[in-house]
Amino acid sequence: MLAADAGPGAPLGPGEALRPLSFSSRAEPDRVRLGEPLSYEIVIRHTLSQRYELRPPSKDGPFELLAQSRNRVDAKDSATTTFVLKLALFGLGQNKLPDLTFEIIDSDRSGNFVVPGIAVQGTSSLPAGAERGEELRDIKPPEDVPIRSYRLLWALACAAAVALFGYAVYRAIKRRKLRPPVQPPPAPLDVRTFAALEALRRENLPAHGRAREFYFRLSEITRVYLGERYGFEALECTSAELLQAARQLSSRGLPAEELEQFVAAADLVKFAKAPASTAQCDEALQFIGQLVRRTLPPASEPSADLKNVVGAGG
Repeated sequence: MLAADAGPGAPLGPGEALRPLSFSSRAEPDRVRLGEPLSYEIVIRHTLSQRYELRPPSKDGPFELLAQSRNRVDAKDSATTTFVLKLALFGLGQNKLPDLTFEIIDSDRSGNFVVPGIAVQGTSSLPAGAERGEELRDIKPPEDVPIRSYRLLWALACAAAVALFGYAVYRAIKRRKLRPPVQPPPAPLDVRTFAALEALRRENLPAHGRAREFYFRLSEITRVYLGERYGFEALECTSAELLQAARQLSSRGLPAEELEQFVAAADLVKFAKAPASTAQCDEALQFIGQLVRRTLPPASEPSADLKNVVGAGG
């Protein structure tokens, strides 16, 4: 949870600009996954004669306003107005909430008051380990331990031989029971990618009016695949940087022109909030499945169990 506070102000004179007595703002939670909602609360304490109205926040940036509410509570000498905005985040990394402008209406005058936005962290919607395969860690090699006297070591070993033998047997039995199962190696890149595409298809986000979230998720799956397949930080690239890398990799089978068309269409939906039909979303999903099949290493073939997965038939 992130919060920002402002202390109380002094009483206003006749010629002073309108302002609240104090205000605070907070975002909860302060770490959200792509598309998940967060609550942004602004609490303003002001004089009884003032009324605060929130102007619609800017639609620019990686946030989408889902709902908002306003509540005022009057006390003896002041009033408290609380605004709660429900927002959805569609950007990875550190993102600043939009600045909010409030219109102040007093008995004989009016003015504006701006609450600066606070930062929240956007995290990936992919499960842990999906971006790259889990690394297998070998047993730590033995290290040399200096011993001052082998004679002292033998004396201690003989004195405790019976006790150590019994304890060793006990630990061996217990360790055998508690030994964790050996983790299997990560699935091949094409298997993990097609599984992510199939999971996205099953959610059927466009049919529920969530085409923007669909394109954010599909772009993320595409960047994870390209980054691991060609060895660069695709998740950290801007669209222009991604397409520049794609043009350099076109000699290795990456269809740069078709990828550029996909990125342009996806950016229109993600950032310009352009409408996207269910058919358009299905075509985009099918294209990424075909892209994966076309860019597999020459010695690799798609796994046999991928015949019914989305895009495997492209």
